[in-house]
Amino acid sequence: MLINRVKELRARFNLTQGELAERVGVTRQTIVSLEKGSYTPSLLLAMNIAEEFDMPIEEIFSKEDKL
Repeated sequence: MLINRVKELRARFNLTQGELAERVGVTRQTIVSLEKGSYTPSLLLAMNIAEEFDMPIEEIFSKEDKL
């Protein structure tokens, strides 16, 4: 399972879900689903989000370890 820090970072950058969605080229609902963990982004979307936050992808998205 993929976990992410999108909601935390979006709040830190004072962006609404709609604003982030527009900046990375998706719908607001995609950002909602991503933040809830019910949507796994494409590599391109993950790269666009990382670029928007000026961070490496690995600092935003990580694989949840299964024990």
